[in-house]
Amino acid sequence: MRRQLLGTAFAVLAALSSLPAHAATKQLRIGTLAPKNSLYHRQLQAIGEAWRTAQGSDAKYLIYTDGSQGGEAELARRMRIGQLQAALMSVVGLREIEPSIAALQNLPLLFKNWEEVDYVREKMRAAMEKKFLDKGFVVLAWGDSGWVRFFSKEPAFSPADFLKMKFFAWGAESEQQEIMKSLGYTPVPLETSDILPAIQTGMISVVPSTPYFALASQIYNTAPNMLEINWAPIVGALVLTQKAWDDMSPEAQQTLRSAGDKAGQIMRTQARQEVEDAVTAMKQRGLVVNKPKPEQMKEWSALADKLYPRIRGRMVPADTFDEVFFHLKAYRASQGR
Repeated sequence: MRRQLLGTAFAVLAALSSLPAHAATKQLRIGTLAPKNSLYHRQLQAIGEAWRTAQGSDAKYLIYTDGSQGGEAELARRMRIGQLQAALMSVVGLREIEPSIAALQNLPLLFKNWEEVDYVREKMRAAMEKKFLDKGFVVLAWGDSGWVRFFSKEPAFSPADFLKMKFFAWGAESEQQEIMKSLGYTPVPLETSDILPAIQTGMISVVPSTPYFALASQIYNTAPNMLEINWAPIVGALVLTQKAWDDMSPEAQQTLRSAGDKAGQIMRTQARQEVEDAVTAMKQRGLVVNKPKPEQMKEWSALADKLYPRIRGRMVPADTFDEVFFHLKAYRASQGR
């Protein structure tokens, strides 16, 4: 009887091992910190629907919003172990896969407008996507979510005003925390889900955030002062594991690639408009916008100049750091600046 049961078990295992490789890959699980029903969530749904249609009626996709699968470093880890097949992340999570991506986000006050961001990203895009592929990930879409502004409990205009405050800092970015400390600032490492209770209880008093996120998370209710300064752009991308990509049919790959390009364009275009809409909405509900004076802006520029040597080779690989400055210089020269 025992021999018969063992024979049956081996037969089942043999049958399972003989199934086509794609039979176990008809589920696409995508993680993100983006809020449910947000612009980003809707674009992920559009991509998921395109994938499901191409894969067949038995294919299913799941989108985990609001950081329900953990912070961005955790999303990268979950993709590596196969719990997720894709994730829409900012540079905070993407740099866990490929550190050079930090060059697009971690250079404060470098980019003056979105045209500069777009130009540099497109110049570096092919090489950057190749680096991700070498690490086992396919970049499906590039997006952004606005400029980082400082939301604080008390009014602040100059770098010195923030020395007495406690900053939210990404838990995964230890280099950033060390740099902040070296300049006299006080970072408090947390995950995104901890921001609201932390500012409500006084654990932190200032949050570097995009206006869209500040509105969606209600941060501005407790930190009703926003410094009107484009500190840095939040740049992101939707990445898929190469294993999941290779398991798809060529038709599904092409469909997903097209859907990703379209979604990326929509995310970039609409997100930039939603930033302005978010500021307007928060002002109507009590947000105070603090605009630095020219002399205070000079102080911010001086701070950025102090930061760059600390960032180069630490937060951003030196060669990528230099490449960004090279492309930016070329673009400004072409614009007569």
